[in-house]
Amino acid sequence: MQSHGPAEIDIEQYARFLPKAREESLILPVSQWWPWRKHLVHLLRLRDVDAPVRLIVVHGAGAHGGALWPIASLLAGRGIDMTAVDLPLYGRTATESRGTVKYEDWICLLVDLIAVEDDGRPVILLGASIGGMLTVEAAARSHLVAAVVATCLLDPTESNARSAMTRFGPLALAFVPLLRLVRGPLARIPLRISWIANLRNMGRDPGLGRLCADDARGGGAWVPLGFLASYMQHPHSEARTKRVPVHLMHPEVDEWTPLALSESSLLTLPGPATGRLLRSCGHFPLEEPGLQDLMDGIEEVAAAVVAGTPS
Repeated sequence: MQSHGPAEIDIEQYARFLPKAREESLILPVSQWWPWRKHLVHLLRLRDVDAPVRLIVVHGAGAHGGALWPIASLLAGRGIDMTAVDLPLYGRTATESRGTVKYEDWICLLVDLIAVEDDGRPVILLGASIGGMLTVEAAARSHLVAAVVATCLLDPTESNARSAMTRFGPLALAFVPLLRLVRGPLARIPLRISWIANLRNMGRDPGLGRLCADDARGGGAWVPLGFLASYMQHPHSEARTKRVPVHLMHPEVDEWTPLALSESSLLTLPGPATGRLLRSCGHFPLEEPGLQDLMDGIEEVAAAVVAGTPS
């Protein structure tokens, strides 16, 4: 019997987890490619040159730009120019040497993308899952980001966060001292994210977790051990020293990363900051009424940014 690895999953398969009334309104993106260092970065676009604000959507470790696109596309026609990015190791981004990719590369890529596409319009970053702290760090290094919206703010150096984000719970802490030894050939060892992250808790529908785990471009991707070690040890020091408006919009029924972890991280940021619950949503916020809460929250942030009012 022939065994099969993770499949290539399309946007429509993720869109099936939207509420039925939303699924039919899906607008597919236009794909573009951006050469960056030794990567050919895949960008998903829904351009609106007349929109007064730009939104860049950033995924976490169990998804990619296409997985988040069904949510992003709900903002179509609302005066927001949208881009979603496939970070190296994920989605359709091509990488010359996957074994050398580090978490720091993700941060630098976002900072450079923000700079190279600057057209004078204010930019909002939307970070999902571990993309939350990632976008805060990138915004802190860039002077071009007006605000960050994050569905989660996990600090990978905190023991409670490390326990929550892996399958191993408190046992994961026993391996933390070994992370400093991950270098050279050891750093290139490939691991599948679905082996490490408990993707069963991705959403309230178990089928969504299975979809993410089966997606070769998302939760089923192979990533080098060095990347995971670099993420787990990253201090996000810029995020904690430079003022960035951060709007935490955390799912109410998140069984993977509890609200308390995000609130704890939010308190370490210099602000300004706001918070709201996405009602009845799991970690991947696809349920109503929280999905509408997210849309409303993003629109409110965008309106404030355009008006130049304090966040």
